[in-house]
Amino acid sequence: MSWKAVCEVDQLTANRGVAALFGDQQIAIFKVGGVDEVLAIDNLCPFSGAAVMSRGIIGSVGETVTVASPVYKQRFDLRTGACLDDPAVRLATFPARVVDGRVEVDV
Repeated sequence: MSWKAVCEVDQLTANRGVAALFGDQQIAIFKVGGVDEVLAIDNLCPFSGAAVMSRGIIGSVGETVTVASPVYKQRFDLRTGACLDDPAVRLATFPARVVDGRVEVDV
């Protein structure tokens, strides 16, 4: 594993994303709800090809926390990367954690 520090968890706004760049890889990071749970997915929308997932709209379907692409509105499970609107498509997910108040992602 190669854990990389991103930011302080307090710098994130609940239910909004931020993008982080690691080499050539853009990762969208989300702080979910009022807790210090962070989730990380590929920032590249597989439908539009634009690096916009960090600007997606957070929601839910039942117990599934989702993000909708801001371009064509496809919804993705933030924990698995699976597309709820097209089961053949998925986003890469990355392990994320909070350690001593700092967000880290395994890239």
